[in-house]
Amino acid sequence: MTASKSLALAVLSAATLMTILDGSIVTVAMPAIQQDLGFTPAGLSWTVNAYLIAFGGLLLLAGRFGDLIGRKTMFLIGNIVFTAASLLAGAANSPAMLIAARFLQGVGSAIASAVVLGILVTMFTEKGERARAIGIFSFTGAAGASIGQVLGGVLTDALNWHWIFLINVPIGVLTVALAVKALPSDRGLGLAAGADALGALLVTAGLMLGIYTVVKIEEYSWLSAHTLGLGAVSLILLAGFVIRQATAKTPLLPLRIFRSRNVSGANVVQMLTLSAMFAFQIIVALYMQKVLGYTALQTGLAMLPAAVAIGGVSLFISARLITRFGERTVLITGLVLLLAGMAWLTRLPVHAAYIPDLLPMMVLIAGGGLVLPALTNLGMSAASADDAGLASGLFNTTQQVGMAIGIAVLSTLAASETGTRLAAGAAEAAALTDGYRLAFTVATGVLAAALIITGTMLRRPSAAIDSASAEAMALAA
Repeated sequence: MTASKSLALAVLSAATLMTILDGSIVTVAMPAIQQDLGFTPAGLSWTVNAYLIAFGGLLLLAGRFGDLIGRKTMFLIGNIVFTAASLLAGAANSPAMLIAARFLQGVGSAIASAVVLGILVTMFTEKGERARAIGIFSFTGAAGASIGQVLGGVLTDALNWHWIFLINVPIGVLTVALAVKALPSDRGLGLAAGADALGALLVTAGLMLGIYTVVKIEEYSWLSAHTLGLGAVSLILLAGFVIRQATAKTPLLPLRIFRSRNVSGANVVQMLTLSAMFAFQIIVALYMQKVLGYTALQTGLAMLPAAVAIGGVSLFISARLITRFGERTVLITGLVLLLAGMAWLTRLPVHAAYIPDLLPMMVLIAGGGLVLPALTNLGMSAASADDAGLASGLFNTTQQVGMAIGIAVLSTLAASETGTRLAAGAAEAAALTDGYRLAFTVATGVLAAALIITGTMLRRPSAAIDSASAEAMALAA
């Protein structure tokens, strides 16, 4: 890997780290934010929801615009918006100002994140080199979630909550400055190649409304008029988008991208896998704090072995295994490890000890370091240079939707089971533990489904297949 490519990869990874870190760093600072700004409990959730709705809702649109006006341009715009929004969030002195800043952070994150994988796969075309680059990229993603929890606790305790946002400003400025020189310039196809305004409106509205509906399920319940009504509207909008793409002269999302079994299958498997993995991260943190009595900082430190395990495998092992055995085999191996770890958590006791009861999962989750790079390779395997941004945006969208659905479904199930056990007279700690165990049991089933789909739908891409797919897609464009 040349020095110029290494610098470009460092810039892309730093931007991704900042985005993922910002999604988790706020969680441990929420009590301090509530006390300082006077948030209501319902209003406080919007410090997370505003970010998620903007981020998840705009990824697909931003990815396609990266192909149309240039991925480097979109990356720079996204980081500038994110950095400015971080400064605004750090200076927030009212709930409305912070929520608006968080929404803008989500917009900036979506614009930048949607094109990162597109830039990466067009820069690193040789299979072994691409596998190493994706391994490093996956490492930063895995590290960001856990570092965010630890860093959030440290900054909030040592300084104040404002610094969890202000820390992004110097990092963002440096990232933009380096990206101008390090990233390759690309002209894009031009807006005429896919400027489908109606399609953009339908998909953005559908995704934002869908994610909003999912994140509010815990408040309104699955069968409420709020959930069913808005969920139906979201599905109608997304169905309208698909119909529009099949008939539009210049579609925003050319449906040909779904002709590849590996692309379609990898997105489905990713949605299932990330729903279980993200829910694990949130629910096991709740278990450690509410049942075991850990502080926010202790919880972050307790989860560091998981980040080290995922990061170490993705950084040092995954690329070699993918090059030697292929993405499908590596993906199956990783899913088996994750499945074993999640199954282990279904037996969590009320009075758990860290080493015998929690540490095994923190080690087995190293399977994520195999799963994420393999899925990324498969999800981008049929992307031509003209469609790389679109494939990247699609891949990131299914990731965010999977995470949102996973935590909504599993946290709702856990809360329902806990309520039932409390009504039956169980102690609070026991009731909470039963709820969390149910969530881990369902997550185990979700990972089993991902493993079955991988075994039946995905296949190992060969160089010949990749080349033919890319050529066919380019000709179709």
